[in-house]
Amino acid sequence: MQEKSAGAIIYRKDGKTIKYLVLLYGAGHWDYVKGHVEPDEEEEETAMRETKEETGIVDLNLIPGFKERISYVYTTRGKKVTKGVVYFLAETRTKDVKLSDEHTECRWEEFREAMKLVTYKTSRDILKKADKFIRKRASQETLQDSGIF
Repeated sequence: MQEKSAGAIIYRKDGKTIKYLVLLYGAGHWDYVKGHVEPDEEEEETAMRETKEETGIVDLNLIPGFKERISYVYTTRGKKVTKGVVYFLAETRTKDVKLSDEHTECRWEEFREAMKLVTYKTSRDILKKADKFIRKRASQETLQDSGIF
């Protein structure tokens, strides 16, 4: 069996600090928003829909140029399932989260704390890439604003 999901690494700016949204799933692991891609739905649409369903966040800005894929295998009802997940990077200004029943807790954390919370190595690797992408983008914008670039 194969499954396809899409999700988002969601962040917000708190002054000059970047905070990432991490969710505690009912199964006990910390991760990001994600869910199954519905028929006739684009991956970006899935990420937006799942964010709204799982967190109540609707002001989501997908950041162009960031798209990371992971895959893993798990077993359910004695059957092996290969799951592919594509993650987008998304910015929000929303601070208050309204969790769905899928999650028991959420936190907005700076990079180092988020890295400590996130359960799986593949998810931590994506967070590293997202943080690097955001910081590189911010430094380019600073250069453009100064007229150097």
